[in-house]
Amino acid sequence: MSDKKSKEVFDKPRDAGPKGFVKGLDFYVEDGKYVFTEYYLKNRGYCCQNGCRHCPYGFKNENHVTG
Repeated sequence: MSDKKSKEVFDKPRDAGPKGFVKGLDFYVEDGKYVFTEYYLKNRGYCCQNGCRHCPYGFKNENHVTG
């Protein structure tokens, strides 16, 4: 078994660009849900206005329910 961290690469959705997602860089999993990182959202290049937790564009969805 190797000591080095492995980065899992996952299939990308159609609008994700030319590369797959990298766990720990583009997203992490919390309570079974995928959470995009600020790094990924900024590099995507636009705000989706869904109230993402790490939105680098400052969008706040007032109707977004957390929990």
